[in-house]
Amino acid sequence: MSERVLMKGNEALAEAAIRNGCRHFFGYPITPQTELAAYMSKRMPKIGGTYLQAESEIAAANMVLGAASAGVRAMTSSSSPGISLKTEAISYMCGSDLPCLIVNVQRGGPGLGGIQASQADYWQATKAPGHGDLHILVFAPCSVQEMVDLVGKAFALADQYRMPAMILADGMLGQMMEPVVLCEPGEVQMVEKPWAVTGHGGRRPHNIVNSLFLTPDELERTVKERFERYRKIEKTEALAENYMTDDADYVIVSYGACARIAKSAVLAAREKGVKVGLVRPLTLWPFPKQDLIKAAEHAKEFLCVEMSMGQMVDDVRLAISCSRPVSFFGHTGGIIPTPAEILAEIEKMAGGNA
Repeated sequence: MSERVLMKGNEALAEAAIRNGCRHFFGYPITPQTELAAYMSKRMPKIGGTYLQAESEIAAANMVLGAASAGVRAMTSSSSPGISLKTEAISYMCGSDLPCLIVNVQRGGPGLGGIQASQADYWQATKAPGHGDLHILVFAPCSVQEMVDLVGKAFALADQYRMPAMILADGMLGQMMEPVVLCEPGEVQMVEKPWAVTGHGGRRPHNIVNSLFLTPDELERTVKERFERYRKIEKTEALAENYMTDDADYVIVSYGACARIAKSAVLAAREKGVKVGLVRPLTLWPFPKQDLIKAAEHAKEFLCVEMSMGQMVDDVRLAISCSRPVSFFGHTGGIIPTPAEILAEIEKMAGGNA
């Protein structure tokens, strides 16, 4: 029977990874995700797993590459500047078709920025997690429970499609404590990985994991094959919550912890008679375009609410083919929008279209 426990977000995420078959963690400390690595350092030796604090974020990501090549569930975690250092290895893993889990508990930027909660890594996660023609799966939880749940889904889809997956959280989610239900160890079904470099004793041809293709035709062929896989993922794996959108004249689009605040503003606006709804992407790649297209059938206007300078705005505009106005409200630098501020923006939007 599954248990319900009170846990900090970072630690719950780590425990969920263990219960979903992760036995190999490679990381490096950085605020506000350090508790995740610290939790792994205590738990992994007790269950026969591997915990290694690498000499750098670059080394940690390349260790994940090596472990993933052997077919095991491996992960790393960091916060914004550390993820930037990992992007070369992420590109190598995409080019080698390797599944793994990367956790980004975001902080403010650019540069060292600050240690407060942020959503300013949206572009990095969805547009440029590495060099070359590539995508990674990107999940955006809004609660500690959802972080726990999405870890299992991220590992499963990474294995299914042979590509890296990222949990894009933030400092607020990583540090908050909430009750969570954890799956029982052993409930997870692990998939066979016949492509892994695990030794074979002469029983099969050698497996080679590689991202280097010196012949242009061969590289183009492999990239195009990968993008066929991406198109399938876009059709079948996009996830979103649609909250009070059926009759909404105005639609808020927000994700992660920020969406929890936006939902409070939606409820307050409804009490004032303003028909507002919320589309909350759970996957940032693939982006839930169909949910936004459906909302645009009756919505007059969209408002993106983010803890950034509006990095998701263009994706919303593209999803609805610029058929409705899309505006932005948010803060950056670690400042969290308040329900009152978002409600004021909703009232302004509704007043302008009255």
